Amino acid sequence: MSLDLKHSAIDRLRLASGLDGVSYLVLLGIAMPLKYLAGEPLAVRIVGSVHGFLFLSLCACLLEVLVRKKLSFGWCAIVFLCSVIPFAPFFLDRKLRGMAR
Repeated sequence: MSLDLKHSAIDRLRLASGLDGVSYLVLLGIAMPLKYLAGEPLAVRIVGSVHGFLFLSLCACLLEVLVRKKLSFGWCAIVFLCSVIPFAPFFLDRKLRGMAR
């Protein structure tokens, strides 16, 4: 997986989407069970903060590709919706990789 982060807005979007997807899975799969099953709310506070930052980064990347017209508004809406569905960003990455070329 090679990314041209310096020149390609779509590659930056792919990276932000992947990181957001991983943080979302960690939040749902590790931090939430720790909070509700083990009584450790600190995990949700930490992972939730990191996930929030990564989600805002994803939104900034989406805005960049929308303004630069690299993706249509419809594709940006799909990327945004995939960010709230677990595992969806990883399936979406294949489509975005094809668009980056």
